[in-house]
Amino acid sequence: MKLRFQKRALQQIETALEYIADQSPQGAAKVERQLRKTLARLQMYPQSGRRTPISGVRRAYLTPYPFHIDYFVGDDEIVVQRFRHTARKPVNIRIPL
Repeated sequence: MKLRFQKRALQQIETALEYIADQSPQGAAKVERQLRKTLARLQMYPQSGRRTPISGVRRAYLTPYPFHIDYFVGDDEIVVQRFRHTARKPVNIRIPL
């Protein structure tokens, strides 16, 4: 399955890896390796992430690191929408009742 990134997600990944690299270049390399492994798993098993309240959007965690990826599964591609640290406040999502 093809993998595509929204511009926002690429910026979030770059910012996080730069921040970690300032503290520990080896740590940033480990997080990046886990990110690549997680993305490869999603390409093979796109439905493996948890469902979110947003229709069609799933979430995959970069265990053991405190990050997650929000992504959308299309017919022939996965669109990475967001890369976030798990300690960050969640985005306010309005769910119609």
